[in-house]
Amino acid sequence: METQQTPTLPTPPDPAPPDPSVQVPAPAAAARLRALLREPGCRIMPCCFDGLSARLVEQAGFPLTFMSGFAVSAARAALPDTGLLSVTEMLDQGRSIVDAVSIPVIGDGDTGHGNAVNVHRTVAQFARAGFAGLMIEDQVAPKRCGHTGVKEVVGRAEAERRIRAAVAARDQGADLVIIARTDARSALEASLGPEGALAEAIDRLKSFADLGADVLFLEAPRGEAEMARCCREAPGLHMANMLEDGITPLLPVSRLAELGYRLAAYPLTLLGCAVHAMQVALAQLAAGQTPQYRVSFERLREIVGFDAYDALLARYEDR
Repeated sequence: METQQTPTLPTPPDPAPPDPSVQVPAPAAAARLRALLREPGCRIMPCCFDGLSARLVEQAGFPLTFMSGFAVSAARAALPDTGLLSVTEMLDQGRSIVDAVSIPVIGDGDTGHGNAVNVHRTVAQFARAGFAGLMIEDQVAPKRCGHTGVKEVVGRAEAERRIRAAVAARDQGADLVIIARTDARSALEASLGPEGALAEAIDRLKSFADLGADVLFLEAPRGEAEMARCCREAPGLHMANMLEDGITPLLPVSRLAELGYRLAAYPLTLLGCAVHAMQVALAQLAAGQTPQYRVSFERLREIVGFDAYDALLARYEDR
């Protein structure tokens, strides 16, 4: 009887040299985000909507960013933030963002895109995509921007199931910082009144913290007193949403820190400024003028990585 010979496996080639034209996030993005959250004070967090805006955030010296669902809906599809983009579309946009930078990126998980099992899978998908954190909220699907008249949230038991599933996915290996958001302040005002709606929102945040959420987020508080009460009555790390022309007052980051906030998200600052700049440029072009307020072609090439690309190409051509 013939004996089978064990095939000889080829020796794997030496690993390719690192590609300087590609930004690869460092491992353990969630750990790096947690380290930032342990530092005192409140961090300004400009929100991005694509790889270019995320890279500009990083180049400006900010240590983290957040992928704004409103901004992604607008920039990717010119659609309102009303749950029209699928989780697949959000992940596709998110991968481009994460690949463009080396700083931690927090994702917008909306309602988790279904029941508790969907939430569990959504968390796992965002973790595999390289995100450092993910926000899960308690609105009824399809959700909408929290500053445009939220009318419905799920019951507290369902909201807790979502956070329980997100935390379970995190603890089972999908290592993300879980940001638990409630829109109960807006959604329940008509039925419970301002005081009752705020009390319910705070009770939800306390429950989310007990379930293991890492960061708490009350969307659309109506004033500084409500913001202070939220941080005081729901112990933990808190995020504030600083939306220009929104419902919540715009406070200096120093005051936010005094109130107890650890993160200050600016969800539409970059998108709003970019839209304004493009409208001005288009008006000038329509008038037969060349827009003057722009970055130079040289700087634009540098931002998107032409120099790094050419350096890598030359290295391969020299061999």
